[in-house]
Amino acid sequence: MAIENPTRDEIREILKKAKRIAVVGLSDNPDRTSYMVSKAMQDAGYEIIPVNPTAETILGVKAVSSLKEIDGHVDIVNVFRRSEFLPEVAREFAEIDADIFWAQQGLENEEAYQFLKEKGYTVVMDRCIKVEHAMTK
Repeated sequence: MAIENPTRDEIREILKKAKRIAVVGLSDNPDRTSYMVSKAMQDAGYEIIPVNPTAETILGVKAVSSLKEIDGHVDIVNVFRRSEFLPEVAREFAEIDADIFWAQQGLENEEAYQFLKEKGYTVVMDRCIKVEHAMTK
């Protein structure tokens, strides 16, 4: 089964509604894509929650080492981990019951996709959240 993303209109609605984005694999290196994308989303008014077990603080926010450490509801989990790690992140995502699983551009994994779709989650794969957000303006 092929991976099917929500339509552009659905993505626009997701980004309009969302407020809190947990970023798995967010680097504290300003030269990394995850940092630049997350900073842009933070500057656009989203609350960014860094999920990185090796960092203290990223973008001025205390990092957590796993999704399970986040207090309160998460709207989008944006993933910057290699495709082979997506099933593991998907399982943790299901445990915290966030709304949207979003794998960044260049990342997709059919096992993770199937697992989440069978549970009824909205899944976006191989799309850049910053680019999609820019298109909603």
